[in-house]
Amino acid sequence: MAHSNESTVSEFVLLGLSKSWGLQLLLFTIFSVIYVTSVLGNVMIIVIIFSDSHLNSPMYFLLSNLSFIDVCQSNFATPKMLADFFVEHKTISFEGCMAQIFLLHSFVGSEMMLLVAMGYDRFVAICKPLHYNLIMNRRVCIIFVSISWAVGILHSVSHLAFTVNLPFCGPNEVDSFFCDLPLVIKLACMDTYRMEILTLANSGLISLSCFLALIVSYIIIFVTVQHQSSSGSSKALSTLTAHITVVILFFGPCIYFYIWPFSRLSVDKFLSVFYTICTPLLNPVIYSLRNEDVKSALRKLRNRHVNPGKN
Repeated sequence: MAHSNESTVSEFVLLGLSKSWGLQLLLFTIFSVIYVTSVLGNVMIIVIIFSDSHLNSPMYFLLSNLSFIDVCQSNFATPKMLADFFVEHKTISFEGCMAQIFLLHSFVGSEMMLLVAMGYDRFVAICKPLHYNLIMNRRVCIIFVSISWAVGILHSVSHLAFTVNLPFCGPNEVDSFFCDLPLVIKLACMDTYRMEILTLANSGLISLSCFLALIVSYIIIFVTVQHQSSSGSSKALSTLTAHITVVILFFGPCIYFYIWPFSRLSVDKFLSVFYTICTPLLNPVIYSLRNEDVKSALRKLRNRHVNPGKN
């Protein structure tokens, strides 16, 4: 019924976050700082991990891949949003819109699976420490990362396969700063109920299954930690707290969006901002600044390049 050659929409209009020029300038300043901090912070983590031989454990290998995904997620829509603050008529081509949908769901799906892999890594490290090196070897880590990307891309392609062929024959205003899939689907010139259910089932399934898997693993870890020595449990709880914080902040908005995906409130736009712009900042701020090994490696890297005479 719906084929792409029936579409008459060649571009979408992005309504953005505000029509107030003063507020747009303020948001531009805030989001520019967050964007630069996020990208530089995650790139710095990647450089630190690959330049320090002490950080060659599976946990840091997965952490560096998480940083890479966060760098990608920082760049799929934020640079255009920052540029659009200075443009009165904010538009994006049909192809650009589909690309944003594909990239967002690829990165988010990959990050969900990678967070599950990191949760499993902590589970093995705390609950089966004697078998850790045997279970979490480099080959297993590469498999985890490959599966994460494969699931993310397949998750995204399954969305795009339906969306790209919808008939867009008139309405083209997206009430957001990027092409948000549920909002784009609502613009189609057809009954989108089936599409809404498919979107809910697809994204809801991967979100809830990953979230539940992480919760179960953290409960087991927490119970195990209670039976360890106080010194060992203190470090384990610190790491566990960082993981749980990231999981709640990452999955919270995501699950919310797919519980009520097509009945949007005004606050949803700002949750989208947090999810797409602020989430990539979680890794450097929560995981790394609280990690003594990363901070020590950062000091050594700084001394090596900034104060070489002190080495």
